[in-house]
Amino acid sequence: MNLKLDAIFFAAHPDDAELCCGGTIANLVGAGKKTAIIDLTLGELGTNGTVTIRNQEAAKAAKALGISLRENLRIPDGRIENTTENRLKIIRVIRKYRPDIIFFPHFHDRHPDHYHTHALVKEAAFASGLEKVSTGRLKAYRPKRNFYYMQSYPFEPNIITDISSTFKSKMNAIACYSSQFYTKGDKGPKTYINDKQFIEFISARSKFYGFLIGAEYGEPFYTEEKIRIRTEDLFNI
Repeated sequence: MNLKLDAIFFAAHPDDAELCCGGTIANLVGAGKKTAIIDLTLGELGTNGTVTIRNQEAAKAAKALGISLRENLRIPDGRIENTTENRLKIIRVIRKYRPDIIFFPHFHDRHPDHYHTHALVKEAAFASGLEKVSTGRLKAYRPKRNFYYMQSYPFEPNIITDISSTFKSKMNAIACYSSQFYTKGDKGPKTYINDKQFIEFISARSKFYGFLIGAEYGEPFYTEEKIRIRTEDLFNI
């Protein structure tokens, strides 16, 4: 029998989910929610490290966050294309694990793989609910809600999660990727993400969005559907 998941975080590359949603993932795990990360690629085009090292780092980060599972769809890095084959890979994951909610990149971003992941996952999530899209014994299923997370480019969020209690877990998970991000004495080729300022930016952004909701740290998200709340919950916002 397949594992029923509460939430899936789809990411173009190993480390994307930790950078953008690590605190939220840790919050969900802490609340007893079965949570997974599905990486679309192995990150084989990354300037630093190797696929083997990246796999080891991803496994270490998954353990640090305590997630229920992590899988890699092995779509070619730099070639995340919205094809029938790739949509079916996403659909099979959704139908197999039947998550209540899913998270994936916002469409506004600097990296082509990120905004291509947005289109691919969004279309696949819709098609997953169509009975006539065949995936063998896996039955049609559509998640209740999609959430888009922020990567390089900012957007105006309509949800900010409080990660004050899990910010340290987020940063510990990010630190598992020592081949990708700044470490003292690092002599690898300089890139956008292994500059010391990049990690400082991640921390500062968490501080900024936390401040907007009266918390120490926060993570921003966007959902296109309206959110229903009970009147009495207005006192708890």
